[in-house]
Amino acid sequence: MSQRFDAVVVGAGQAGPSLAARLGESGRKVAVIERKFVGGTCVNTGCIPTKAMVASAYVAHMSRRASDYGVDSGGDTKVDIDRVWKRTRGISERSRNNVEKWLAGMPNVSLIRGHATFESPNTLRVGDMQIEAGEIFLNVGGRATTPDFPGIDTVPYLTNVGMMDLRDMPRHLVIVGGSYIGLEFGQMFRRFGAQVSIVERSERLLPREDPEVSAAVVDILQGEGIAFHLGAECIELNGTAGDVGVLARCAQPRMEVRGTHVLIAAGRRPNTDTLGLEKAGVATDKHGYIVVDDQCRTNVEGIWAMGDCNGKGAFTHTSYNDYEIVAANLLDSEPRRISDRIEAYALFIDPPLARVGLTEQGALQKGYNVRVGVRPMARVGRAIERGETHGFMKVIVDGDTGKLLGAAILGINGDEAIHSLLDVMYAKAPYSTVTHAVHIHPTIAELLPTTLQDLKVAVTS
Repeated sequence: MSQRFDAVVVGAGQAGPSLAARLGESGRKVAVIERKFVGGTCVNTGCIPTKAMVASAYVAHMSRRASDYGVDSGGDTKVDIDRVWKRTRGISERSRNNVEKWLAGMPNVSLIRGHATFESPNTLRVGDMQIEAGEIFLNVGGRATTPDFPGIDTVPYLTNVGMMDLRDMPRHLVIVGGSYIGLEFGQMFRRFGAQVSIVERSERLLPREDPEVSAAVVDILQGEGIAFHLGAECIELNGTAGDVGVLARCAQPRMEVRGTHVLIAAGRRPNTDTLGLEKAGVATDKHGYIVVDDQCRTNVEGIWAMGDCNGKGAFTHTSYNDYEIVAANLLDSEPRRISDRIEAYALFIDPPLARVGLTEQGALQKGYNVRVGVRPMARVGRAIERGETHGFMKVIVDGDTGKLLGAAILGINGDEAIHSLLDVMYAKAPYSTVTHAVHIHPTIAELLPTTLQDLKVAVTS
C-alpha cells in the first residue's frame, strides 16, 4: 500500500507535534509517524516523570527537616515507592494523552503508528505501507548509551527508562556516571531511603562547570550521605540480581563498589541507526548525529532533522527551539538560526544548578576581559527565610563591553531567577540593565543586581 503526503514528521517528541500543527495549518497534508509513545523522552521517561519523582523526594526530605521549622512531623518519614511510581506514572500518562488528543484534533494531520525507514530521499516504509513526501522532518530523539563494559551482557542493570519502572526500593543503588541523570536519580533515591554510591570516570564531578560549582554540588550531595568514587577508569560489572559490583581496575587505588542495583548513566546516543539514512544519502557524524546547517536542514534537499538526533542540543527546550527555527524559515520567512541560541540548562538536584552562557573558565579561554560577581546564598534573604542556604550565584561579565557572558546559580529557585539574566543576554543589553532594575523583595532574583554591583577581575590560573 502506498500513500502520498506533502510532509512527514518522523517522531512525536517535543518538536514533532508542534511542527505538524503548523504544517497542517498551512494546508499541507501531513503524516506524523511514531513507533512507540507520543511525547518523546520528556513526557514518558525524562523531564516530566523524573521531576515528579524529584518533587516526591523533596517532600520526603523536608518532612525529615520539619523540626528545623518548629513543626512536629509526628514520627519517622516513610516513603512508599509504589505510590510514588503511581503518582509519577499518572502525571506522565496524562501528559501523553493530552498530546495524543492534540494530534487527533489537528486539521490535515494523520498519526501513523510504526517504525519508519528510508527507501529513498522522499520515500519511507512503515510496515507494509510505503509513504512518499516532498518534505521529511526527522525528530527521532535519543536513548541511553550502553558502554561496552566487561560484564555488561551478563549483569542486570538499569537505565533511566528502567528506573521509571522500579516498584521496590533499592537497598543500595550504585550509579555509573556522574551525569545530570545520575545525580538527579542519586539524590532522589537517597531521599527515598536508599544507600547511594556514584562512580564517575572523571577526576572531578561535572568537569564542564567551574571547579567551585562542581565542588559545591559534591558537598551538597555528600552532606545527604551520597558516596562518590571519582577517577574510576577501566570499569567492569560483576555479580547477579540483588548483588552487583562495579569494579574500576585502573583507578588509583583500585576500587570496587557493591550494591543491589546498578544504574548506567553514561550518556545518550541518537536514534538514527535504524532509519536507513544511507538509502536517503543523509550524512551523520562519527557519533551518529545527523549533520544539519543553521536552519536544521540536512545535506539532502527536503529533509530536516530536529531535536536530540541532530546533536545541536540535548534538551526539551532546544528541541522545541529547533521546531521554531524550522517553522520560522519554512513558513514565516523569518531567518532564525541555531547559532543565535544561548546555551542554557539546569541540573535539577535540590537546590538546582542553573547555567547560561559561558563559564568563567570558558570566557577566559576565549580571551575576554573577564569580571566576576559572586554572592553566597547564605547572604540571600529569601534563602535564609526558607532555611535553604546551600550554594551561590555567580555572574560573568565582559569588562570591555559590559555585556553579560554567562551565569551560574546553584541555589533555591535559581532555575527560575536565572532567566532575568538570560533575557538581558538575548537583548544584548549591558549588565547595568540589571543593576538599575528594581526587583521585588524578598526574592532570589533581587540579589542579582547586588551581585553585579560588586564585580572582581577574574584571576587566571
